[in-house]
Amino acid sequence: MISHSIRAVAMATALAASSLAASSICAVPTAQAASFDGAWSVNVITRKGPCDASYRYGVVIRGGSVSYAGGGPVSVSGRVSSSGHVSVSVSAGGQYAVGSGRLGGSSGGGSWRGQASSGTCSGVWSANRG
Repeated sequence: MISHSIRAVAMATALAASSLAASSICAVPTAQAASFDGAWSVNVITRKGPCDASYRYGVVIRGGSVSYAGGGPVSVSGRVSSSGHVSVSVSAGGQYAVGSGRLGGSSGGGSWRGQASSGTCSGVWSANRG
């Protein structure tokens, strides 16, 4: 099973863009991405692989940058464009996950994929403000 840290990463990753291609997400000035700033609750659902069926975590967006709201040795990096496209990557203890999608107003969704010691997993995510 993916560890707690990687699940958080997968969820944070899932919180982001309409394409897995990071090149489609450009750095956005803080003022333009500010409409997405704040706390977000993300629900991650596994569709394939040996990971937990679902989990919920918190992430924070500040100036277009996505970070994990929890504690622990998790590295989360991601961006939200002014149009809501998101791309995120997460790693912890040799495991990783990437996600992409789109935010709009107070909700959003997308897909994620990751690699843990137990195997490869993938699925979908949804996010809501708060």
